[in-house]
Amino acid sequence: MTTSTNFRSILEVTPDEWLDATGLTEAEIPDCVIIEGSWWRAQRQAWRLGYLTDVRELTVPDIFWGRWRDKKIAFCMAYGAPRAGEIIHLFGVLGCRLAIQIGTCGGLQSHLRPGDIVLPEHVTGQDGVAHLYTEGATVSSSAKWLATARGLLEYPGRQVHIGPHVTFSSLFAETVEMYEAWHAAGLLSVDMETATTLSVARSFRMEAVSLLVVWDELTRGRRFLDPIEATDLAALDRSNKDVFETALALAAQL
Repeated sequence: MTTSTNFRSILEVTPDEWLDATGLTEAEIPDCVIIEGSWWRAQRQAWRLGYLTDVRELTVPDIFWGRWRDKKIAFCMAYGAPRAGEIIHLFGVLGCRLAIQIGTCGGLQSHLRPGDIVLPEHVTGQDGVAHLYTEGATVSSSAKWLATARGLLEYPGRQVHIGPHVTFSSLFAETVEMYEAWHAAGLLSVDMETATTLSVARSFRMEAVSLLVVWDELTRGRRFLDPIEATDLAALDRSNKDVFETALALAAQL
């Protein structure tokens, strides 16, 4: 007996189909998509959307559209590589021009302090998703936007670090042995989304950059659930504000 099939992959979804699914018109295709991974979803989402005008949630849930000056912005709280990949893929199909990853990271070098900002330059993908979109073990941020972000973020008293970074699949699967190996390799920091964001963006010829705030002090054994000094917490909050404002400043330059 012959069985007839009509399999269709999500990879075959067309721009028009995505516009219909999201409730966007062609004129509303975002110039820039900003995503953030955090447990503190409601708090961060409220902070970020407060900057935008004409905000609305798209037909597909948890993705928001709004305006920043003359630019159209998509924003989504995307925790982990699989969700980050979905969001960047969707807007890559639609022709969005710039993808920006923001969020926090774990510091892998002893000179990093809470509130410092890491701009990943070359990122090793160990998240299980990035490799599906690009060849090789590493992917790089867009040099132009990396330099522009650095110029916007560097000012007296602000510590900005550019260098190698690693993205891993699960916070709860990271071991001390991994930290030691990443530290010895000279990697600055670790997160759960950046490699995939950059890889998916590259596959759609979209520019992409990541702006991360150091939270965990892994070389000192302090994780994000451990107590943090009031001055460090204040620095963390300032930097979380700064990276989003910088992301909007980058979008304004498109």
